[in-house]
Amino acid sequence: QVQLVESGGGLVRPGGSLSLSCAASGRTFRTYAISWFRQAPGKEREFVAAIMWTTRYADSVKGRFTISRDNGKNTVYLQMNSLKPEDTAIYYCAAGGRIGASDYWGQGTQVTVSS
Repeated sequence: QVQLVESGGGLVRPGGSLSLSCAASGRTFRTYAISWFRQAPGKEREFVAAIMWTTRYADSVKGRFTISRDNGKNTVYLQMNSLKPEDTAIYYCAAGGRIGASDYWGQGTQVTVSS
């Protein structure tokens, strides 16, 4: 079993940057794909980015967001640049056996992009 804890959310102005972290417990962390999802008010949860042996991004964040992982620290990062108001959402990380899978979820962290 994997427990996930997100951090790094906050309020940022349009064009700004934030870095989210997803810290995981468990010795088998390196065997899991880690994905970021987000859910804006009134909208369905959507895929943002994922990493395992490779990376994958939603078209809406390509070129602006970068996902990376440090297996020694059991942590996955999401660097978000050139943020837009439409990036406002609760961001969740999830772990699974393949990219996009979500067997385990974190509690989420709020990201608000507003002037």
